[in-house]
Amino acid sequence: MTVAADPRLSPQLDGANRLLPMAYAVIEEVAHKLAAAPRPYRGPVDLWLALPESRPGFPEHELQTTAKQLTTSLAATGTSLRADLVGRGHAGVAQVIERAAQEAAVGREVLTVVVGIDSYIHPETLTWLEHERLFGPDARNGFHPGEAAGCLVLASPRLRHVLGLPCLATIAGVATAREQRLPGSETGSFGEGMTQALRGAVAGLQFPDQAVDTIYCDINGERYRSEEWAFVNLREPTAIRAPGYDAPADCWGDVGAASGALFGVLAVRAWARGYAAGPHALALTGSSNGLRGAILFEQPSRQGPNA
Repeated sequence: MTVAADPRLSPQLDGANRLLPMAYAVIEEVAHKLAAAPRPYRGPVDLWLALPESRPGFPEHELQTTAKQLTTSLAATGTSLRADLVGRGHAGVAQVIERAAQEAAVGREVLTVVVGIDSYIHPETLTWLEHERLFGPDARNGFHPGEAAGCLVLASPRLRHVLGLPCLATIAGVATAREQRLPGSETGSFGEGMTQALRGAVAGLQFPDQAVDTIYCDINGERYRSEEWAFVNLREPTAIRAPGYDAPADCWGDVGAASGALFGVLAVRAWARGYAAGPHALALTGSSNGLRGAILFEQPSRQGPNA
């Protein structure tokens, strides 16, 4: 089996035991950067987690235990922390950001830390995937299992200004939806759930002038997801400037619940380094259970001095 494993983790670790060190690594990096801000943040923190969906190798009780271990250890640092396991699977980060947006809309202003973590590196998980989903001689439409953690920090314009932090990107829209035609259905996917999520995320744009410039998608080589994308393009041809997409799974394998956060990092770095196709980047993600997520990232220079 070919997998994309974190080389810093011991091969003796598997399953949930691989999630915690990856999560601590990205949170530590973010905490270091926040501590270096001109005016360090001393207020409460919302920590919202996106973890894998329950599956062989990741029973529900282990996922709940992992979330509790992570939040308990972080709370022990003295931070005023409100933590919750909010999202599941590939679209979990979109689910988390949607919740953060809902709370911000009612005036709750805190620093929100969004963490997505996943790993397929467990014998039971790989055996489960081997029958039909792993890429190889007997499954040309399969994928390469990966693992990763990604972290995004969300703050209102006012709070960011108070802390003296730069704006790296703006969440211009986020939406989730439910796909009813799951893999194995008689008809296959018609892209209905993903289309609904996309429409919700880009509702604030004016087409065709503000069509999305870049699509980051968790398409991983499975035919079902490629067919889904084709139907989304047919339904929303004006929302997307070109039908092409970036599929990072080609490089780092399928990273599951970490996808949405890492796609945000890719968008931010593309703008910072000057090779982005334009000011709008859309992250499209789909969980195995049917949840579909869309997150619209916008280049900060378009938002004015207080964004």
